[in-house]
Amino acid sequence: MIRSYRTVARSAETDIEIKRSVFRCRVEHVTDEDAARAVVDRARSEHWDARHHCSAFILGPAGQTARSSDDGEPAGTAGAPMLEVLRGHRVTDVVAVVTRWFGGTLLGAGGLVRAYSDAVRAGLAQAGVRHRELRAEFTLDLDHAVAGRVESELRSRGYAVLDTAYAARVTLRLGVPHTEIDALAATVAELTGGASVPHHVGESWIDTDVP
Repeated sequence: MIRSYRTVARSAETDIEIKRSVFRCRVEHVTDEDAARAVVDRARSEHWDARHHCSAFILGPAGQTARSSDDGEPAGTAGAPMLEVLRGHRVTDVVAVVTRWFGGTLLGAGGLVRAYSDAVRAGLAQAGVRHRELRAEFTLDLDHAVAGRVESELRSRGYAVLDTAYAARVTLRLGVPHTEIDALAATVAELTGGASVPHHVGESWIDTDVP
């Protein structure tokens, strides 16, 4: 079972120029095919004067969905190399669109492969990497008097606090690594003097390297 994967940290757009042809790469985080195709359509609409809008995307924690398009470039010179760059960087839930303005000089098949590949590499370098992890979700009800202290202690021990809701009591929603599930009950008992018990409510993907 896949419990972690890499995706891009942010949207990015970069240009490279080769023999007066400009290759503009747009990289975005997406979670389904409709969103990926919307990024391609937006590039096509915004840069209507460009000759090609080649694309590649990978979706799903295991990268189970992958698509690419040469958009009029010679077969195998754009979309497939772009897809291989995404795979080589081990990222998923990502789309890359490379818009090309022709500069008047033919680059040949090898030149096109290098250009589209380098454009995606530049886009990924600008976008950075974010790690995501599948964690067990727990809720924890606390008295207002101890909620702040308990929340701070849980954060310091590596538990992700996904949400804090205030009502008659304070409810924390926690993202817990699967290796820490057994330890959570003991930790909560220690911090609350046995007054509170965590309740398992499901699982969710969380960003593990974002404050």
